[in-house]
Amino acid sequence: MTGTGSAAGDELGARAARARALAVLRVRGRALGLAVLPAAVAVVLYAGGVTGHMTGPGWDTARWVITVLAVVVLLVAAAVALVVARSEPAVTPTVELAESAAPDLYRLVRDLADRLGVPEPSAIALTPDCDSWLEDRSHPAHRRHAAGEAPVLVIGSPFLWWMRVGELRAVLAPVVAGTGPAAHPDIAAARRFVRGLDAAVAVPRRPGLDPVRRLGALGVGRLAGIMLKGCRGHAAEMERGVAAAGSERAQAVDYGVRIVAQEQVGLAYAGWDRLLTRVALPAWRMGRWPARLDAGVVSALTELSRRDRLADSFASRLGERPACDLLEEPGAVDEAASLLAARLFHGVPAEPSPDWAPVEWSEYAEEVVDRTWRADAARLHQVLDRLGLGTPQSPTAPSGAAGNTPTLARIMAHLTTSPSGTAPSTATETAGTETAVTEAAATETAVSEAAVPEAPVTEAPATPDPATEAPATEAPATETAVTPALVTEAADALAAALTAQTAREEGLRPVVPTAEGPDGPLPLFPLQPPRTGRDLLADHVAAMVCCAAVDSADAAPGLDWLDGPALFVRGERSTDLTPAVLCLVEDGDPRPLRAWLTKTGVRPEKPVRLV
Repeated sequence: MTGTGSAAGDELGARAARARALAVLRVRGRALGLAVLPAAVAVVLYAGGVTGHMTGPGWDTARWVITVLAVVVLLVAAAVALVVARSEPAVTPTVELAESAAPDLYRLVRDLADRLGVPEPSAIALTPDCDSWLEDRSHPAHRRHAAGEAPVLVIGSPFLWWMRVGELRAVLAPVVAGTGPAAHPDIAAARRFVRGLDAAVAVPRRPGLDPVRRLGALGVGRLAGIMLKGCRGHAAEMERGVAAAGSERAQAVDYGVRIVAQEQVGLAYAGWDRLLTRVALPAWRMGRWPARLDAGVVSALTELSRRDRLADSFASRLGERPACDLLEEPGAVDEAASLLAARLFHGVPAEPSPDWAPVEWSEYAEEVVDRTWRADAARLHQVLDRLGLGTPQSPTAPSGAAGNTPTLARIMAHLTTSPSGTAPSTATETAGTETAVTEAAATETAVSEAAVPEAPVTEAPATPDPATEAPATEAPATETAVTPALVTEAADALAAALTAQTAREEGLRPVVPTAEGPDGPLPLFPLQPPRTGRDLLADHVAAMVCCAAVDSADAAPGLDWLDGPALFVRGERSTDLTPAVLCLVEDGDPRPLRAWLTKTGVRPEKPVRLV
């Protein structure tokens, strides 16, 4: 009996899991029965011949045919069984955590297993994700764990930094409780069979197979796939039963704390996702990997608590002991988990190299944000140079000045001008342009009035003649419609050239070696979302504006824990730059951006420093 008042494996979920495990094993039994069926028939035929009941040419032919069929089927069955037995099941990439590196964490898990009355996990490993599970690594191909050992407890590394010790214990209780059902022979055998089939299905995809072996692997994989399809539903229900049994057994252990801890699981996942997509991804693309991602989760969620009143209560827990205190060297573990996260989510070398180096949070603004902006700005001007587009000379510019000076004014001039450079956008010049447009409209009105004969004063006002009035009212509209179309064409041409240049640079990057993960080659989950040409152009223009702001105004690159790279003007984060850039890129209207530049004190005509 255990502290929960029931024997291990007596839960309803455990009984349901055992029933499903037997269903999985019946699929294996049926496959074995089909494999030996021709041999059994051949034995019967030979026995009939020996006893004199099955004699004659027909029975002799049948015996030979069935014998050949039995041999072929047995050979195929042996090949499938050999491949299933020798194929190495996929193992989730993790950071192995020895007991000497985390004695307090091992002690917590051991005490938890004692309270639950279940076997303790054979080892503990960390994964750079917001999840925890048990993973069986007792397959002989792994060679690190003995057959029959308890599964390995895999813990999401963000949990250790964000959760408190009591919350981590409550979250791990139902997971650790799963070691009880996992120790049942039927469930363990069913799991081994399913993992072997899954590994056999992936054999044909292995590199280095010659044509003959690949053909044989395809046949074996097809048969393994048929069996896997037959038992997949039972296997899924078996795992649900194991999870239900673990949850039922853990109800009496820290149940009240677990309710609060589950809220922290969702919050940690949200902060982890934003940290990866907004903060880590720009660094990875620059050849830098943040060495303290898990510590960054705490900063991101603390910032979320500061901004969101509903999350404010979560920050009050930070005074309690964090779960990372259970580790002997939290910094080294965080660094290892951060490097593994880069491999899993981005696909990079497993070891540091000159083009792949760690970066501390204190260096992020200079090493990642500023370098990213200047690299994008350099690429933008490189594309403009290739297109043969320069900057119109300003009245104050010295004669003979270069037309391809890397200035923000050059970019704005191109995006407000047709590709031929002959049609500047009306109503999108400087503030003085508005006056010129008003005067031009007044002049046009006077000209059109002079062209129409003046009616006698004594007569009633004549009905306007559409043939006479149309030119005065429709000409400006037609010109305005044509000009935005030309501006759109200019933006599209630049976006297309920029997309091609980015694709070329991506193609020149060295091929990153990939490793096999549980779902195929790494990276498992590419975080880079697809971007259109206009999105790419807007990002590059924004980078150019940020470079100009840093070089000519009181601005600096910085890091926002929830939104990633950010521009800080006079110590405050700028949040109104993106709409102004979109107006320029999408509509060819530079007025919002010019207003932002004036307010910020940025000089668009001043050259910027590129990488």
